[in-house]
Amino acid sequence: METLFEIYTNRLARVDTRFVRYLHDKIKWNSRLIVVTGARGVGKTTMLLQHIKLTESESDSLYLSADSIYFADNTLYEVASKFHKLNGKYLYIDEVHKYKNWSTEVKMMYDNLPDLHIVVTGSSVLDITKGTEADLSRRALIYNLEGMSFREYLNFTLGTDLKPVPLSNIISNSYVLPASIPHPIPLWMDYLKMGYYPFFREDDFYMRLDNVVNQTLEVDIPTYANMNVATSLKLKRLLFIIARSVPFKPNFSEIGRAIDVDRGTVADYFVYMEKAGLISRLRHANDKMVLLEKVDKVYLSNPTLCFAQSGEKPDVGNLRETAFYSLMRVNNKVASSPVSDFLIEGMTFEVGGKNKKHKQIESVENGYVVKDDIESGFLNTIPLWAFGLNY
Repeated sequence: METLFEIYTNRLARVDTRFVRYLHDKIKWNSRLIVVTGARGVGKTTMLLQHIKLTESESDSLYLSADSIYFADNTLYEVASKFHKLNGKYLYIDEVHKYKNWSTEVKMMYDNLPDLHIVVTGSSVLDITKGTEADLSRRALIYNLEGMSFREYLNFTLGTDLKPVPLSNIISNSYVLPASIPHPIPLWMDYLKMGYYPFFREDDFYMRLDNVVNQTLEVDIPTYANMNVATSLKLKRLLFIIARSVPFKPNFSEIGRAIDVDRGTVADYFVYMEKAGLISRLRHANDKMVLLEKVDKVYLSNPTLCFAQSGEKPDVGNLRETAFYSLMRVNNKVASSPVSDFLIEGMTFEVGGKNKKHKQIESVENGYVVKDDIESGFLNTIPLWAFGLNY
């Protein structure tokens, strides 16, 4: 236990609390069991340590990583029980998906240590969700952390204190940037290239991001789906195909022939990659905006991945649509529009450059043109960067 406390206090001392992710204030931290999921690299570990440093007594809490060598000879439940006997109140378990049978032991903690508050996270959305559905669905509050928005990027890099802007204010052009940001477009372009991931300031960013993608394809998905090494190579080939084709309507038979698997397996691969935060699938919706299973288009999950996976400058049209979808799906139900690009709660959005015309939405009620490369909007024309203020 002394070793775990030493590691915990050392990590806590190095945590910077000047910038905190959007999800922090949405979590009901007083709940007895909380699960935080999210793709690799989006900042789950930092958020946990920040919460401890900002709100709790260091002696009442313990942060540990489930992939520590300590757990070669000890169990999570043993540690939780010892911590509980020392009057510990808050236990934070990071990378919990790397610990075999984690959900069973977390359930034991919840049932047998009623005074202990437990927060678990995992870089793989896959295993942690699987475990939660199996054993903890009635006990846990489950949250998902997305990558950074443009608003968060501005706060992080410039030290501003911009608050989230509701979609209703964005479409009415009712938002104001501080005087310190007279020209948002250069900052927006920087955000698209690197700003989705909080570690963008570290050296060799794209190399680090490539490692994140490889770990997801080589470890997370194969472990979750009981795949072998050869399968991870097919996943890489599939991501290569997607990155150079997006946005596209998936043809499972054609893709299956390209990577030498049947169409049913291709469909499974798409599900795994979406859950792992590598791709996003745009679905059709019914009249009540209930998303249907039928997929219209496939995108990479965020604009930064577009730069990382394209091998060159990404297609500008794809980049714009990917950015819009990535930013809007966090707080809104986004579906494919039958006449344009996107549909959100009865509102139609056509995404394009500064010369984009209104022709496609002329006959549509509540239609909006979203233009890249413009600093401000007017009437139903809205700058693309403004949607980055939504969360």
